[in-house]
Amino acid sequence: MRRVTLTQFLIEQQRKGLMEADLRLLMEVVARAVKAISVNVSKGALAGVLGEAGSDNVQGEAQKKLDVIANDILIQANEWGGHLAAMASEEVDEIQPIPSDYPKGGYLLLFDPLDGSSNIDVNVSVGTIFSVLRAPNTGNAVTEADFMQPGTAQVAAGYSVYGPSTQLVLTVGDGVHGFTLDREMGSFIYTHPYMTIPEDTKEYAINASNERFWEAPVQRYVSEVRAGSEGPRGRDFNMRWVASMVADVHRILTRGGIFMYPLDSKTKEKGGKLRLMYEANPMAMIVEAAGGAATTGRERILDLQPTKLHQRVPVVLGSRNEVERVTRYHLED
Repeated sequence: MRRVTLTQFLIEQQRKGLMEADLRLLMEVVARAVKAISVNVSKGALAGVLGEAGSDNVQGEAQKKLDVIANDILIQANEWGGHLAAMASEEVDEIQPIPSDYPKGGYLLLFDPLDGSSNIDVNVSVGTIFSVLRAPNTGNAVTEADFMQPGTAQVAAGYSVYGPSTQLVLTVGDGVHGFTLDREMGSFIYTHPYMTIPEDTKEYAINASNERFWEAPVQRYVSEVRAGSEGPRGRDFNMRWVASMVADVHRILTRGGIFMYPLDSKTKEKGGKLRLMYEANPMAMIVEAAGGAATTGRERILDLQPTKLHQRVPVVLGSRNEVERVTRYHLED
């Protein structure tokens, strides 16, 4: 069986007219950065990269050492290639312009450099999430307003998961495709073509410790699935919760499920828990491209018009029929 590398796959996508050469090259640079992050994650305590960095990010959350390392790797890998007009990171307050001595490109890159980093010290899977937009004013200085595009405007999105193996999952609009890092060869190999999410599922993922803060529609849904075969759903469900969005979403892409980080009384003033630009939008693009659905509980995530760079939103995504049920409960409330 012929092994197809990420580079070969991307060239084929370009030949089909699904992506421009600069976008292909940008994806390859992101993949190289992912490999570098994977090396640092895998070394763990051996490299002295565990624990907190002693600083907070823009959201006021304590940064892990690997948060800072992963952020630096992504910025340094992408700032000189000539494919980007600017970048934005979940870990940094303002947008990251391309240094004046480097060429500029026509794309904007947004990323969560190390999603689920609170799990690093206990050796649980973490990952990187990224999103690509077109720069609306090529040739002009980039401002934060240029990033304020709805998720439907994304030209590519993806994530990596650093687990027993390092996997890279991406979409450029023609399905969702998965690649596994061959550590000996140093290449990502095409292992999961056209990943799809089944419409129905018996698994749900939610932080059950927040139950007392949930809104009534979420209380209703979770009580129904917990009741199992004896309840109104007439079948048993299992709950899975990794507390690392990339790991939970990767499981859903692999075998189905629904992931919920809903609006609750703790996060209502902030608009939700997860970040629209760095987490919700790219994951929603991937999930929809795989046949699933992604909403805030009330509206489609990809239709949201961003108003600020670090905007937060509720997230309900995964198997279509379950997401639509949760959304219907919200709209009926």
